[in-house]
Amino acid sequence: MPGTGVPVPAFEKAEAQMSLQREYRLFLALLLILASASWAMLIWQSGMMKSMGIGLGMGGTMGMGAALFLAIWVVMMIAMMFPATATMNLAFARVQRERHTGWRASVSPWIFVGAYLLVWALFGVFAYLGALAASGLAGQIPWIMMNAARIGGGILMLAGLYQLTPLKRVCLAKCCTPLNFIHGRWHDGYMGAFRMGLEHGIFCLGSNWLLFVLLFPLGIMNVVAMAGLTVVIFAEKMFPRWERIAQGVGLALILSGILVMVVPAALLLNGA
Repeated sequence: MPGTGVPVPAFEKAEAQMSLQREYRLFLALLLILASASWAMLIWQSGMMKSMGIGLGMGGTMGMGAALFLAIWVVMMIAMMFPATATMNLAFARVQRERHTGWRASVSPWIFVGAYLLVWALFGVFAYLGALAASGLAGQIPWIMMNAARIGGGILMLAGLYQLTPLKRVCLAKCCTPLNFIHGRWHDGYMGAFRMGLEHGIFCLGSNWLLFVLLFPLGIMNVVAMAGLTVVIFAEKMFPRWERIAQGVGLALILSGILVMVVPAALLLNGA
């Protein structure tokens, strides 16, 4: 720029960098706001259900219709998964902006996030249908109701064993290395961002699906259980020794399941 002593390329580069940093901060702030608002909504909804005398134990869908259940399920996914997936979402936003400069339009990272949520919403459909089927069987077979706590213990053990499987390790490894995942599976355009979000969601689902199944024996609106699982998922994805953390959680779940199988009253902390 004449008279300023600052080369045009350097000035433009600094402006672009500042703009990129502002976008990062805004995107991260929106992710955290959504997660915080979702937690506030879940705590309020849980309190309402308690005041109405709706049980938080082995009630499956707790009498909720499909639309309400899925709405609450998506809110749960935002509250529990957004903190752990923030680094992946930010990495996608950064790479997307770096690859699309000048005349090439950048694709919104919310397409990536939306596709990720779609995977968990579809899983919520299967979870709802499974809960309905389980409730129907429990109504027809008294043995199931009489041994509900022990069945819950079996689910705890199953979730713990899954933590030790190669499939868990493979899926979790994809979630723990954001830049490797994004560069290795990059696709341009809106459909590319959507496809990458789906792939991220599938790997994340493969890593954590049985942890979310635990919410049914522990209480689908049990805020303490949700908070505990959120901490576990965050630790697995964010800390360097993620494999050891996953194995430790698996052993803890197996031991908890054995305890519940032996002492069914140990699962009566539902909704506490």
